[in-house]
Amino acid sequence: MIDIVAECSGAKTIGICGHIKPDGDCIGATLALSLYLKKRLPDAEITVFSDEISPCFECVKGIREFDFTFEKEQPEVFIVVDTLASRIGNAEKYFKNAKKTINIDHHISNAEGCAMVNYVVPTASSASELIYNLIDPAYLDKDMAEAIYMGIAHDTGIFKFASTSPKTMRIVADLMEYGFDFPALLDKTYYEKTYIQNLALGKILSDSKLHFDGKVISGSMDIKTMNEMGITGNPFEGVVSQLRITEGTECAIFMYQINAVTYKVSLRSKQIVDVSKVAEHFGGGGHVRAAGFYCKGEADNILNEILELMKPYFD
Repeated sequence: MIDIVAECSGAKTIGICGHIKPDGDCIGATLALSLYLKKRLPDAEITVFSDEISPCFECVKGIREFDFTFEKEQPEVFIVVDTLASRIGNAEKYFKNAKKTINIDHHISNAEGCAMVNYVVPTASSASELIYNLIDPAYLDKDMAEAIYMGIAHDTGIFKFASTSPKTMRIVADLMEYGFDFPALLDKTYYEKTYIQNLALGKILSDSKLHFDGKVISGSMDIKTMNEMGITGNPFEGVVSQLRITEGTECAIFMYQINAVTYKVSLRSKQIVDVSKVAEHFGGGGHVRAAGFYCKGEADNILNEILELMKPYFD
């Protein structure tokens, strides 16, 4: 473990960022870390740099204090959370030019870390759990607890993924003592879907396909279909997890087109397939049971290549 306050001590400006297209864990972890450092280092200017976030997270206090412009001056210390430096998008310039870099992550594909100072624990449930470990309990407050709880909940599939350890649940119990409205938080940020999201999910499920005698399920959506349905942005949060819980399947593949030549691919498995290895083949990464990547090409060709990599697990 690292002493995050000592590592940042003396810096007048500190930057924090997560990965592009931030999810609940990324948002919760970066928010909680910023709140903590603002308490411990009140003389430092601390900024969370972030890609635009889903509207569902706007109910979380502090989100709108994030910097979405990437126009601020270079921070002295730059902290990358929940990812490696190659996936921080517009914030990469800050990482490259910082006097000190720190990496806090839980992805096995980034096991060595990418910074000068690294705190990477692949067995942790989430980046948010690691942030909890770094916080002196004397300074933990309701806002930090809510952010960390949200992050852990999102990255564990509401505490059901294999990465959810007894330690994780003890942390969650501690966080709940701070009295925030956790049912409303989960409804708003995890379960609630727009009408368009429900339509998209229905279309993807109805067009999905089974492979390897039903052991693998795949779904996709291209730009043409998105335009026809009036879908904008990324309304696909939770789609791959819905595919994954199909009875009899071991693994789920979901891809959607983000431009004329590129697809974003998400992979989930239950017990057999190490999807991090599949994702790494395409330059992506993640966890043994949850991973993803971006890939250029035709959807059918990408799917066939993924299935070929998974074939040895089902022979």
